[in-house]
Amino acid sequence: MEPAAAGEARRAGPGHPRPGPLHHRPGVKKTQLRPHLRKCWTIPPKASAQFAAAMEDVLAVYARPYDPRRPVVCMDEKPYQLLGHVRDPIPAAPRRDRREDSEYLRHGTCSIFCWVEPLAGWRRIDARPRRTRIDWAGQVRHLLTQDYPDADQVILVMDNLNTHNTASLYEAFPPQEAFALAQRLEIHHTPKHGSWLNIAEIELSALTRQCLDRRIHDLDLLNTELAAWADTVNTVQRQVRWHFTTDDARTQLRHLYPKH
Repeated sequence: MEPAAAGEARRAGPGHPRPGPLHHRPGVKKTQLRPHLRKCWTIPPKASAQFAAAMEDVLAVYARPYDPRRPVVCMDEKPYQLLGHVRDPIPAAPRRDRREDSEYLRHGTCSIFCWVEPLAGWRRIDARPRRTRIDWAGQVRHLLTQDYPDADQVILVMDNLNTHNTASLYEAFPPQEAFALAQRLEIHHTPKHGSWLNIAEIELSALTRQCLDRRIHDLDLLNTELAAWADTVNTVQRQVRWHFTTDDARTQLRHLYPKH
């Protein structure tokens, strides 16, 4: 017997049983370990003063009373892939679901911008070919000059994406205009690994389930569908009332705070 084989035999001999399949191991059921499944979520750091400070800042903003002169607006964006059908789908019929070929055509990508004022029950959704600083700056100008032209200031909550800052305004516009726009913004960033604090992300999740669960191949068509979804939801003024408070965070998420 070769030395390597002998070593393998010793490890599998008495006192060193060879590990078998999970369903053969004593005390382990098939359903207890599921290596073929996984869940992905954003895990915040433990005992992080930076995370706690940014979280409490956003929670304090959400606790403010409604003020139409200084509305609280949340924004987020997501990439979207434009896809078309290689073959026309077969429509649904009695006792038969709609069927479509698994093969598809790629028509490029775009970025979907979501703006939502939770207490007013308003949102605007817009898809752009790119997600550059210039695109974000254009969205902000639209927000301040067309969505909220009479507001003294817009309280803007968003994540820390590299384009989400007033420097983007200076890249897109002359300094006088960039400064004037920046002065009408009060920006609050959600903490890194704390995207669940952004109400606009919740809206994007609802939008994805209710409007984007199909193939859309054209940017203009996508914007038509996004506008129709936003108009429908805005008509009923579906508000978002945030109930998780700073006191709740200090009690339920105390592991996120530095220990003293």
